[in-house]
Amino acid sequence: MGGHVTGAAGALADELPGWVTLLRAPNPGPMTLDGTNTWVLRAPGAEHAVVVDPGPADEAHLAAVAAHGPVGFVLITHGHPDHTEGAPRLSELLGGAPVRAADPAHTLGGAPLTEPGGHLDGAGLDIQLLRTPGHTADSVCFLVEHGDERVVLTGDTILGRGTTVVAHPDGHLGDYLTSLELLSTYRGIRALPGHGPALADCAAAAEFYLAHRRARLDQVRAAVAAGATTAPEVVARVYADVDRSLWWAAEWSVRAQLEYLGVEQP
Repeated sequence: MGGHVTGAAGALADELPGWVTLLRAPNPGPMTLDGTNTWVLRAPGAEHAVVVDPGPADEAHLAAVAAHGPVGFVLITHGHPDHTEGAPRLSELLGGAPVRAADPAHTLGGAPLTEPGGHLDGAGLDIQLLRTPGHTADSVCFLVEHGDERVVLTGDTILGRGTTVVAHPDGHLGDYLTSLELLSTYRGIRALPGHGPALADCAAAAEFYLAHRRARLDQVRAAVAAGATTAPEVVARVYADVDRSLWWAAEWSVRAQLEYLGVEQP
């Protein structure tokens, strides 16, 4: 969700590694930007690819992804439907390829992703699991390396454009700030987000997000000091210039901010 910020979270990546392919799902909207990014990763010369975030249950999109098979396994960054809804059908199209997510509810035919810092063998790609809760409790990112090229697949933890929501109560602002601090250590590594364009520097985008979140917290503190007592009242003050059709999403983040600040909510 864009909030006050609608531009890119950092400089755009001028190119992607040759082993990265983007297939964008046809589900554009205010929360999904241009649509969900499905990433297909295949090491040069490797038989099997890895798919990250199948996207919605759109048959044409899933067929386009399956056309890049064979696929060794499918990875999920978090459980929101715009990333996971198509996973069962894609697995079927790929002959039963396992789907692996942090949440067992979104895992099919394989083990859940449970070991932070653990490595997956992506048929010539080294894939490291980064535990990054905050947007949702089950959010993860993936650091993927081949040769001297590295990328971080950030799901909705960092978007290519605008800022993301902390999906309270599942999401947690303290966890999110910690996750952004972790991602701020990946200097000069391209970020491949769940929505929007690829970014040139994961660390720079994470630092931008941290600054934005801290500024938001200051605005929420000021709104509470000025007499706002409920999340809708804070939204009306802090997000006054945001389209009202998005206030419901802003309220998620405000509730997370109020919880973080220790403000009791009705």
